Order: sequence, then structure tokens, then C-alpha cells
Amino acid sequence: MSVSNPEAFTPLSGGCHCGAVRYRIAAPPRRHSLCCCADCRRSAGAPLVGWACVPEGALSVTGETASYNSSGDIQRVFCPRCGTGLFYRSEVDVSTGTLDDPSVLPPTEVIQVADAPTWWETIGALPRHARFPEEA
Repeated sequence: MSVSNPEAFTPLSGGCHCGAVRYRIAAPPRRHSLCCCADCRRSAGAPLVGWACVPEGALSVTGETASYNSSGDIQRVFCPRCGTGLFYRSEVDVSTGTLDDPSVLPPTEVIQVADAPTWWETIGALPRHARFPEEA
């Protein structure tokens, strides 16, 4: 699947951790950004968050959601049952960690790196483990 090739696009689906909220993306995202800004980090409790920017009409949602204004015109939408952060709305950005198969939508850029933790640049050099590492 290519973000830049609408003819080859297969709709994407995802949802929250508990399954109470499900969504479907029916058109290709304009981009898939990995965001390092402090607002996203604090909201997600993670060092970076993936966001697929999709047209408003391409997103359909089932299940009850809740939202809060995190800053300016920004609404963060989440599942009120399990707390999973799903969407960021000033436009519609879908948290790509909630996709059923996140491997079908590779990131196209990393943004807000000015806010990234200083150790961020070393992530690629860290040891890799398929699961939890063996205890020494």
C-alpha cells in the first residue's frame, strides 16, 4: 500500500484496546507522521506517537468516544471505557498505533523533533529483542 497511490489503497481499520470503539479509514492518508512534540508525548505517555492525517469524510467511527481540548483548537478523542487515545482533531489525525495492522502504513516522516528527548537520536543503536530480554 502506498500513501501516494489512491488506486492501490485498501481501507484500514482499527480501534481501542477494549474494542468498544472501532473505526475505518476509507481513503489514503495525506501523510503518516511520527510526532515527538511534548503535547503528544504527555497525552500518550510515550516518546513519540504515529498520526495518519486523513480526510474528515474518510473516517467512520462506531462506539462512544469522549474528547478534551488539549490546547487551542485541538481536540484529543479517546475511548471513555479504556482510555485509548484514538484521534487528534484540528484536522483528523488517527493514532496509527491503534490500527489493526500497523505494518500496512509505514511512516513517511518524523515531526516536532525539536521537542524530542535528547536520547531519541540513539534509538536505532539500541539492542533489539523479539520479546522481553533474558534476565542475566
